[in-house]
Amino acid sequence: MANDNVQNDHTLTKAGEDYLEAIYRIALEQPDDDKSVRSVDIAESLDVSKASVNKALSQLKEQDMVEQSRYGRVTLTKEGEANARTTWRAHRALRTFLEEGFGAHTETRLIYTSYAADDICRLHPKVLRVTNNRNRQLRHVRKTQRQRTPPTRKH
Repeated sequence: MANDNVQNDHTLTKAGEDYLEAIYRIALEQPDDDKSVRSVDIAESLDVSKASVNKALSQLKEQDMVEQSRYGRVTLTKEGEANARTTWRAHRALRTFLEEGFGAHTETRLIYTSYAADDICRLHPKVLRVTNNRNRQLRHVRKTQRQRTPPTRKH
Protein backbone atom coordinates (compact mmCIF):
# COMPACT_ATOMS: atom_id res chain seq x y z
CA MET A 1 0.00 0.00 0.00
CA ALA A 2 1.31 3.46 -0.87
CA ASN A 3 2.52 5.61 1.97
CA ASP A 4 0.48 8.82 1.79
CA ASN A 5 2.43 10.86 4.33
CA VAL A 6 6.08 10.12 3.64
CA GLN A 7 7.86 10.32 0.32
CA ASN A 8 10.96 8.25 -0.44
CA ASP A 9 13.23 11.13 0.56
CA HIS A 10 11.32 11.50 3.87
CA THR A 11 9.90 14.90 3.05
CA LEU A 12 6.34 15.63 4.00
CA THR A 13 3.60 15.17 1.46
CA LYS A 14 0.46 17.27 1.26
CA ALA A 15 -1.33 14.80 3.56
CA GLY A 16 1.47 15.00 6.14
CA GLU A 17 1.37 18.78 6.00
CA ASP A 18 -2.41 18.71 6.41
CA TYR A 19 -2.14 16.63 9.58
CA LEU A 20 0.59 18.84 11.04
CA GLU A 21 -1.39 21.97 10.19
CA ALA A 22 -4.54 20.54 11.78
CA ILE A 23 -2.65 19.68 14.97
CA TYR A 24 -1.12 23.16 15.00
CA ARG A 25 -4.47 24.93 14.52
CA ILE A 26 -6.17 22.84 17.21
CA ALA A 27 -3.25 23.44 19.60
CA LEU A 28 -3.58 27.20 19.08
CA GLU A 29 -7.06 26.96 20.59
CA GLN A 30 -5.80 25.11 23.69
CA PRO A 31 -4.97 26.85 26.98
CA ASP A 32 -1.38 28.14 27.16
CA ASP A 33 -0.20 25.37 29.47
CA ASP A 34 -1.46 22.48 27.28
CA LYS A 35 -0.68 22.30 23.56
CA SER A 36 -1.59 18.64 23.22
CA VAL A 37 -4.56 17.61 21.08
CA ARG A 38 -6.79 14.58 20.95
CA SER A 39 -6.68 12.38 17.85
CA VAL A 40 -10.46 12.52 17.65
CA ASP A 41 -10.20 16.31 17.27
CA ILE A 42 -7.74 15.83 14.42
CA ALA A 43 -10.15 13.40 12.75
CA GLU A 44 -13.03 15.87 13.08
CA SER A 45 -10.93 18.77 11.81
CA LEU A 46 -9.86 16.90 8.67
CA ASP A 47 -13.11 14.94 8.26
CA VAL A 48 -11.27 11.61 8.25
CA SER A 49 -11.61 8.42 10.25
CA LYS A 50 -9.78 7.86 13.53
CA ALA A 51 -7.98 4.93 11.85
CA SER A 52 -6.62 7.32 9.21
CA VAL A 53 -5.41 9.65 11.95
CA ASN A 54 -3.69 6.79 13.78
CA LYS A 55 -1.91 5.69 10.59
CA ALA A 56 -0.80 9.26 9.81
CA LEU A 57 0.37 9.81 13.38
CA SER A 58 2.48 6.64 13.24
CA GLN A 59 4.20 7.93 10.12
CA LEU A 60 4.66 11.42 11.59
CA LYS A 61 6.13 9.88 14.76
CA GLU A 62 8.66 7.99 12.60
CA GLN A 63 9.70 11.35 11.15
CA ASP A 64 9.94 12.91 14.63
CA MET A 65 7.24 15.45 13.77
CA VAL A 66 4.88 14.50 16.60
CA GLU A 67 4.92 12.79 19.97
CA GLN A 68 2.02 10.89 21.44
CA SER A 69 1.49 10.39 25.15
CA ARG A 70 0.46 7.17 26.78
CA TYR A 71 -3.12 8.45 26.90
CA GLY A 72 -3.13 9.32 23.21
CA ARG A 73 -2.73 13.09 23.27
CA VAL A 74 -0.57 14.41 20.45
CA THR A 75 1.99 17.23 20.53
CA LEU A 76 4.19 18.64 17.81
CA THR A 77 7.95 18.35 18.13
CA LYS A 78 9.99 21.48 17.44
CA GLU A 79 10.53 20.35 13.85
CA GLY A 80 6.87 19.39 13.49
CA GLU A 81 5.76 22.76 14.82
CA ALA A 82 8.10 24.59 12.45
CA ASN A 83 6.73 22.65 9.48
CA ALA A 84 3.14 23.15 10.63
CA ARG A 85 3.62 26.89 11.19
CA THR A 86 5.17 27.32 7.74
CA THR A 87 2.33 25.41 6.07
CA TRP A 88 -0.33 27.27 8.06
CA ARG A 89 1.15 30.68 7.23
CA ALA A 90 1.56 29.81 3.55
CA HIS A 91 -2.04 28.60 3.33
CA ARG A 92 -3.31 31.72 5.11
CA ALA A 93 -1.31 34.04 2.87
CA LEU A 94 -2.43 32.32 -0.31
CA ARG A 95 -6.04 32.16 0.85
CA THR A 96 -6.02 35.87 1.67
CA PHE A 97 -4.40 36.70 -1.65
CA LEU A 98 -6.91 34.65 -3.61
CA GLU A 99 -9.90 35.93 -1.63
CA GLU A 100 -8.92 39.57 -2.00
CA GLY A 101 -8.05 39.10 -5.64
CA PHE A 102 -11.36 37.40 -6.38
CA GLY A 103 -13.59 40.27 -5.32
CA ALA A 104 -15.35 41.95 -2.46
CA HIS A 105 -18.59 39.96 -2.36
CA THR A 106 -18.62 37.85 0.80
CA GLU A 107 -20.88 35.12 -0.63
CA THR A 108 -18.75 34.79 -3.73
CA ARG A 109 -15.56 34.66 -1.67
CA LEU A 110 -16.98 31.99 0.61
CA ILE A 111 -17.97 29.80 -2.35
CA TYR A 112 -14.64 30.44 -4.04
CA THR A 113 -12.69 29.75 -0.86
CA SER A 114 -14.32 26.36 -0.37
CA TYR A 115 -13.36 25.35 -3.91
CA ALA A 116 -9.96 27.01 -3.70
CA ALA A 117 -8.78 25.19 -0.56
CA ASP A 118 -7.41 22.23 -2.54
CA ASP A 119 -5.87 24.54 -5.12
CA ILE A 120 -4.21 26.55 -2.35
CA CYS A 121 -2.64 23.39 -0.98
CA ARG A 122 -1.32 22.49 -4.42
CA LEU A 123 -0.05 26.02 -5.09
CA HIS A 124 1.82 26.62 -1.87
CA PRO A 125 4.89 24.43 -2.60
CA LYS A 126 5.32 26.14 -5.97
CA VAL A 127 4.91 29.59 -4.45
CA LEU A 128 7.43 28.77 -1.72
CA ARG A 129 9.91 27.49 -4.30
CA VAL A 130 9.54 30.64 -6.44
CA THR A 131 9.76 32.89 -3.36
CA ASN A 132 12.84 31.11 -2.05
CA ASN A 133 14.53 31.35 -5.48
CA ARG A 134 13.70 35.05 -5.68
CA ASN A 135 15.06 35.65 -2.16
CA ARG A 136 18.31 33.88 -3.11
CA GLN A 137 18.59 36.06 -6.20
CA LEU A 138 18.02 39.23 -4.17
CA ARG A 139 20.62 38.21 -1.57
CA HIS A 140 23.12 37.55 -4.36
CA VAL A 141 22.43 40.97 -5.93
CA ARG A 142 22.82 42.73 -2.57
CA LYS A 143 26.04 40.87 -1.83
CA THR A 144 27.41 41.74 -5.28
CA GLN A 145 26.46 45.39 -4.80
CA ARG A 146 28.23 45.52 -1.42
CA GLN A 147 31.35 44.00 -2.95
CA ARG A 148 31.36 46.56 -5.78
CA THR A 149 30.71 49.58 -3.59
CA PRO A 150 34.00 51.09 -2.49
CA PRO A 151 34.25 51.91 1.21
CA THR A 152 33.75 55.56 2.04
CA ARG A 153 36.60 57.36 3.75
CA LYS A 154 36.05 59.56 6.71
CA HIS A 155 38.02 62.84 6.65
